[in-house]
Amino acid sequence: MLKPATVLVTGSSRGLGRGIAIQLASTGYSVAIHYANNRAAAEETSAACSKVATHSAQIFPVVGGNVGLAADRERLMEETLSALGGLDALVNNAGIAPRVRADIVEATEDIFDEVIAVNLKGPYFLSQIAAKYWLANPGQSILPGGYKLIFVSSLSANTASIQRGEYCISKAGLHMASQLWAVRLAEAGISVLELRPGIMATDMTAGVKGKYDELLAQGLVPQKRWGNPDDVGLAVKSILGGAFPFSTGDVINIDGGFHLRRL
Repeated sequence: MLKPATVLVTGSSRGLGRGIAIQLASTGYSVAIHYANNRAAAEETSAACSKVATHSAQIFPVVGGNVGLAADRERLMEETLSALGGLDALVNNAGIAPRVRADIVEATEDIFDEVIAVNLKGPYFLSQIAAKYWLANPGQSILPGGYKLIFVSSLSANTASIQRGEYCISKAGLHMASQLWAVRLAEAGISVLELRPGIMATDMTAGVKGKYDELLAQGLVPQKRWGNPDDVGLAVKSILGGAFPFSTGDVINIDGGFHLRRL
């Protein structure tokens, strides 16, 4: 039996990351399940992946760490490579919302720094570690088309929300991070793509569900529904499966048409 392709999905203990991990597990990949604080939730994801796995060679190790901290990033990658025996793809999904939503006139630097560290600095430099590994091991990926790097950003990358400016800035920066890594890694045959989810039904949006239910009913999103983790997971599965062989640096919107300009 061939060794399954290996993927690290950050922030996969719950939310979009869990949806991505389960979709990949059901397709035959081994997935490192990452968490920052809630190991129990990560173990739940690992168990869910095991239930849908397609053959016995797949594994779903749980790895922890704060991607906003350099030492944790190094350890996270070391544990992932040790557990999986290699790395074919990195899905930078981990992200946090500001602990306090505040008008940008009142927002504080400590919360800004916290959000930027996890949402932007973390994936930027975790990608650097992965890139060094891939460049040192060329041509060894078993994915169609070779190694893959994915950034999961947000509609907030180009949609201003003055009550969470730090989040918007982090996601706008993540867009440029994707562009930079796409340019740097293209000649090595490593494709880089950005997935931009819209209004998604996750723990992060649970507190504003009523607000968005009303906006969705009014047509804020042309498809008039919430997005869900499987929507993002299916996109990741398509990319890793080789469905975009001549694309890099592109943005794939997963937002039900939210990004469309309408009169």
